[in-house]
Amino acid sequence: MGLTASKPLTTPSTVHYSALVASLPRLDGKTIAITGCTSGTGLVCAKTCAELGAKVLMLNRPSERASAALQIMQDAGFDAVHIPCDLQSFEGVRQAAKDLACISSNGIDVLCNNAGVMGIPDAATKDGYCVQMQSNHLSHFLLTAEVWPLLEKAATLRGDARVVNHSSGARKSPAGPLQAEYFAANGGNLGGDWWPLAKWRRYQQSKLANLLFTYALSDRCAQHGSKVKVLCAHPGATLTNLQVKTAQSGGTSLLDYYILNSTMKKAHSEEDGTQGIALCCAAADVENGQFYGPENSTGLAVLLPAERDVDGEKMLWEQSVKATGAKYFV
Repeated sequence: MGLTASKPLTTPSTVHYSALVASLPRLDGKTIAITGCTSGTGLVCAKTCAELGAKVLMLNRPSERASAALQIMQDAGFDAVHIPCDLQSFEGVRQAAKDLACISSNGIDVLCNNAGVMGIPDAATKDGYCVQMQSNHLSHFLLTAEVWPLLEKAATLRGDARVVNHSSGARKSPAGPLQAEYFAANGGNLGGDWWPLAKWRRYQQSKLANLLFTYALSDRCAQHGSKVKVLCAHPGATLTNLQVKTAQSGGTSLLDYYILNSTMKKAHSEEDGTQGIALCCAAADVENGQFYGPENSTGLAVLLPAERDVDGEKMLWEQSVKATGAKYFV
């Protein structure tokens, strides 16, 4: 998920997405699971994959919005199924993985870890972790581990399977490396809400985690000869409903409005913000460990230089396993 703003801003025209979709191969016979696809880039990606022939498993928390998104897909004649998935609950993630296994006997070709929350108050999930870190990274780490056998099965049967993580330009702002305290059960004690920048530090940590998780897992796949590819994308500054959720979760300060609105005046459309994950999910010529997105805040999604942090990747892996109890990775 990227830096986002609410709908009152003028909706930008879509510039690049149609050409990208036209370049993608058919996905008939493939199953693609996407988290956080009630709206925004997740729903655009779900529609695109379905248009290309894939069966789409929509992992969302049960809600009116989830039901409406599923109805949109089904009304269009797409093969889509809702899988209840609460990323603020490790138990809920494990149940979602079990549900996926029950309906995906031939494996999952793509797991797109798209869902995320942004800039919300310092609170703990029922598992005790930062809401942003658990929703954006830890639960996706656990989900990936739990469905790993399904990814390996698809790769064996059809020669290719993928994990696609969705980072953000906010991984660099405020600047700083990953810190172990954000991966521990410290929810509610990570800067609080009196300092407006603290919520953005928590978001930055979770989005940097998405990218470094990609590198850490892709290395393991390469070392063990796995056919599963692990990729990452960032959307750039993208006009979606994520700021609305930020405001509903606890309001926005003057700093929040400045950060969001100064960026969003230059934002591109939801469709153009979906370029990276759509490319990672469907393009034929992507490689394990690659990172795609616009070079600047908006523009064409391209292959980006690696942003490796070996120490950060090692810490992330150790802390994520400790937090989630994940066991099934390659």
